[in-house]
Amino acid sequence: MSSAHLLMIEDDARLAAMVGEYLTQSGFVFTHAPDGESGLARLQDRPVDLVILDLMLPDIDGLTVCRRIRALPGELARVPVLMLTAKGDPMDRIIGLELGADDYLPKPFEPRELLARIRAVLRRRQSGPAPEHVVLRFGTLEIDRDARTVTVGGQPCELTSYQFDLLVTLAERAGRVLTRDQIMEAVRGRELEAFDRSIDVHIGRIRAAIEQDVKNPKRILTVRGVGYVFAKQQD
Repeated sequence: MSSAHLLMIEDDARLAAMVGEYLTQSGFVFTHAPDGESGLARLQDRPVDLVILDLMLPDIDGLTVCRRIRALPGELARVPVLMLTAKGDPMDRIIGLELGADDYLPKPFEPRELLARIRAVLRRRQSGPAPEHVVLRFGTLEIDRDARTVTVGGQPCELTSYQFDLLVTLAERAGRVLTRDQIMEAVRGRELEAFDRSIDVHIGRIRAAIEQDVKNPKRILTVRGVGYVFAKQQD
């Protein structure tokens, strides 16, 4: 993980230099792009392990950049994205998560928190293989933990790295009701704010990918006032 290559798309040169120095000292390879178009070109020219993406860019906004990243071919579309949002603006955060960002961090931020979040995202992506190849099957839904792929009826489902881990967390505990805090702690490895509702956004995206009828889900069910449960019997 220490030699992972990070790309920061940020128009504030001073901030990028400070972050780059800190992350380089922490063992990462760091590249900076000052705007959205150059960041997208840089990503396609040489794939990286994670993108740090600012929302406010001089040419195209970060939400558009995130959308275009998720539309790239193959593995490029699955690169983890950590989005930098305006402090106290939940709509930017929600829209970013809906577009496929894996995590977010409000500005201004402490470099140590940025480092912790980067490491958490990379741990989820770069975790070692399981002792045996495990495919979770629920009717036509198949979740391949080692290949990190999800299919329904043989058709691939597009999920971010975070959403894949969230789905696995629920599927491995099929039939058990989990609170939002339990889910987020299991996926991220640490407790988050009690009122952080980003989990609901991710669940919505997962449902859109794996459910036949998003308005009447059969796989991931909401337990009002408690959390979510992954149904054992499906299809």
